[in-house]
Amino acid sequence: MNTPQAHLVDDDEAIRDALCWLLKSRGLPCAAYDSAESFLAAWNPATAGCIVLDMRMSGMSGLDCYDALLERGSTLPVIFLTGHGDVPLAVATLKRGAFDFFEKPLNDNELVTRIEEAMALDSRQRAENATVDSVNARISRLTTRERQIMDLVLAGKYNKVIADELNISMRTVEVHRANLFDKMQVKTAVELANLFKTGR
Repeated sequence: MNTPQAHLVDDDEAIRDALCWLLKSRGLPCAAYDSAESFLAAWNPATAGCIVLDMRMSGMSGLDCYDALLERGSTLPVIFLTGHGDVPLAVATLKRGAFDFFEKPLNDNELVTRIEEAMALDSRQRAENATVDSVNARISRLTTRERQIMDLVLAGKYNKVIADELNISMRTVEVHRANLFDKMQVKTAVELANLFKTGR
């Protein structure tokens, strides 16, 4: 489940088989599920890639599955497959964060392109989240004083100004600054600032 792939969720076996064949012929890994329930049972927060989700299925609908995924905090891009009568519903799901929708019968090339784009988006988001998590882990190791000094360094203040503001000696500022740079795994204030471009 954690290998990036297209997760096809459709209760029509012919469509599942055809889409899996199509994706594999383009070098894209895929996994197929015959119901929303079976996919949700297999899903976990590390599930990667994208979801191709039929809007109408026996049992739980694609929309209900989407709601359940959102409740679980899933950020996987979702592409809905829909019949003509469901287009307004599909448009509404786009406004709620779905990646795209395709009306049946499908345009194979366009669908594959969007699946590739959805998987690339998921990969970028995971990389960004990993960076943010790494930065947050480093911040958690800082003492209260090191955090104070870090905020002042990020504000562009020099050691002497920091010492005056915190009513401590320049030497104490230098020691704390060296410690926080070591814990944050940076060598300069510029490198420290660059860490926060992806957000804490």
